[in-house]
Amino acid sequence: MKIFYKLLLAGCMASAATNAQTSLPSFVQDNLDSYIQKGMEQWQVPGLAVVIVKDGKIVAMKGYGVKDIQSKSPVDEHTHFFIASNSKLFTGTVLANLEQQKKLNLNDPISKYFPEYKLYTPTSTSLVSIRDMLTHRIGTKTFQGDFTFWNTTLTRKEIMQKMRLLKPSQTFRQDYGYCNSCFMTAGEIVPKVIGKTWEQYVQDSILNVLGMSESFASSNGIQNRSSNIAVPYTTSYSGTLKTVPYDTWDNLGPAASVVSNVHDLSKWLLFQLDSGRVNGERKMPWETLAKTRAMQIVTNSRKSAIYPMNFRGYGLGLNIADYNGRQVYWHTGGAAGMVSNVCFIPDEKLGIAILTNNDNQNFFEMLRYQIMDAFLGVKYVDRSSAALPQFLAAQKEELALIASLRSRVKGNAPPLAFDAYVGDYTNELYGNITVTKTATGLLVRFSKHPTLTAALTYLDNATWLLEYNNIEYGIFPTSFTATPGQPMSLKITVNPFVEYDSYIFTKTK
Repeated sequence: MKIFYKLLLAGCMASAATNAQTSLPSFVQDNLDSYIQKGMEQWQVPGLAVVIVKDGKIVAMKGYGVKDIQSKSPVDEHTHFFIASNSKLFTGTVLANLEQQKKLNLNDPISKYFPEYKLYTPTSTSLVSIRDMLTHRIGTKTFQGDFTFWNTTLTRKEIMQKMRLLKPSQTFRQDYGYCNSCFMTAGEIVPKVIGKTWEQYVQDSILNVLGMSESFASSNGIQNRSSNIAVPYTTSYSGTLKTVPYDTWDNLGPAASVVSNVHDLSKWLLFQLDSGRVNGERKMPWETLAKTRAMQIVTNSRKSAIYPMNFRGYGLGLNIADYNGRQVYWHTGGAAGMVSNVCFIPDEKLGIAILTNNDNQNFFEMLRYQIMDAFLGVKYVDRSSAALPQFLAAQKEELALIASLRSRVKGNAPPLAFDAYVGDYTNELYGNITVTKTATGLLVRFSKHPTLTAALTYLDNATWLLEYNNIEYGIFPTSFTATPGQPMSLKITVNPFVEYDSYIFTKTK
């Protein structure tokens, strides 16, 4: 491990002599390399990149494993990953900065900029503000509507129009429900006040200013723009690594579309830890960053049984918590085939970014906690080994359920002739799907997802097996409802990674 540490010092942006001034915990200096390699093997993580900054310096920055299991191309500090919801702090920062410049007020109602905009109730429509959008407090469930919005052909304008159909199950401004369409809506305020797209303003005011020249504010088609992009993988629903398509979600851009690497994220972390300065030069007012870090809603106020934490809340694109007496700011990011974490602890002048290309694992989070433990004086517990058994048990249960469903495929005839199920179906929020007959069953096509289909294979007892052509969306039992005198309906369920609730589609012809 000491050899690895010397290589890191030689390869990082700061000189070895400068970095050597920072005293590192023994875990980071002597065991980090082996810990990561072991964890990647146990959690089936093909590739991982990590950067640690401390006291204004990069003290570790390295890629591990491969970005592509076919070509065996290695991950390095320049390998691009989707950072997904870590994009939200970029959105919170540019809007907080526009408020600092007095070009808007975060308490401005959305209707000031979009008079036609509506939420489900007139009261929430009249009250909902930019701040509400940035803090997930409009009363909807976490991920509500995301199947309709994620990787679809809907424009940002069309998504905003559909948000009036999101029926809240919680209380406006009181309850937290993670909302990607809310962040997109907030981002759409940017062109209204400065005449630039959200992407261009992020590029001009953050990426260019901080020298993040290897980062992109949009992700669609990234595989054609980067020769060093990680391939996305999942082990969901199969237990083995499967390639999944890159997300095409620029329609939700302000919530998720930044693509970066640990080389550039080191600059983002150093900027955050130096209160808006780069190499001592002021790039953004401290007041702007302070706005993003002010807790706007409490998400948990119970003491953790596992971590030295007592509270959690959310700012403007940031989770906020205590950790062994220090204030911690972080966010996770989940894209198809990639998960990440970006974290900084100003009290310790410590920043961590971890990027991975398997979305079905918790190692990226366990590694972050392990690094925090080392720097913050928490007694050593192998976080990865402690979390792994529960993950493996849940995975085993999922695979057993899928196997039991497939064992019921015996060529049984459904209650009605196959032709009775064929036709067009609609859901008020999503729109239309079509069901057609195949040689082995039925096939569902989704009007808003041009490349997505789902095969329906009859099992028994009016139950069908639903399998998407993109395994990212899952494998589930489902059913048609055929009540005499009522139109037929079909329940569509997707991976909770996309959306928790099922959709009911009603047959129209």
